[in-house]
Amino acid sequence: MKIIVPMAGRGSRLRPHTLTIPKPLIPVAGQPIVHRLVKDIVKVLNQPIDEIAFILGDPAFFGDDVVKSLTQLAEGLGAKASIYRQDQPLGTGHAIMCAKESLSGPAVIAYADTLIRADFNLDPEADAVIWVKQVDQPEAYGVVKLNEKNEIVELVEKPKEFISDLAVIGIYYFKDVSVLKQELQYVLDNNIVNGGEYQINDGIKGMMSKGMIFKTGEVDEWMDCGNK
Repeated sequence: MKIIVPMAGRGSRLRPHTLTIPKPLIPVAGQPIVHRLVKDIVKVLNQPIDEIAFILGDPAFFGDDVVKSLTQLAEGLGAKASIYRQDQPLGTGHAIMCAKESLSGPAVIAYADTLIRADFNLDPEADAVIWVKQVDQPEAYGVVKLNEKNEIVELVEKPKEFISDLAVIGIYYFKDVSVLKQELQYVLDNNIVNGGEYQINDGIKGMMSKGMIFKTGEVDEWMDCGNK
């Protein structure tokens, strides 16, 4: 099992806190956000982690001290640390593809500005699991639409009409992440952009169109640290 952590953003919405420290390294209750996130995911997975890949931004901001901290985090969990760089902020799909050498086998992709508390088992019949949380204002989030089998059939960003109240929290499990890699390569090759960026959702939609089964994993608590 691998964990892939895109964390190249500068955290502009959390300024002035992020003027001198990357958002994922801001301490919460004595530990950096990304450290807590990775440890919480490891608890949920309850299986050995072979590799943790971190996708960082500008080396002038994500310097050697950041690399050292993340390497120690991974090695402390018995995993290999891999460090990648996203030189330009071209979206979530682009960030993930910056780590394409690590995109094989079972993997969790988790954005580094998320904190969770969860206790569920990954569905062995699912090709992928999108972690969600029930929210009061779904129009403010990306949400999932389910069919009668409780399979995800659609991702809708900030729906104007009610679709569901299950918000996507930014953590995904893929039984074989190389399938997502293939779909995201298609997105990049064909310049498929939303809001001027390459998005993970377009890769996921490609997987769904090929009949891949997506299920939900609902977390008990979710703190989105991407906002003030």
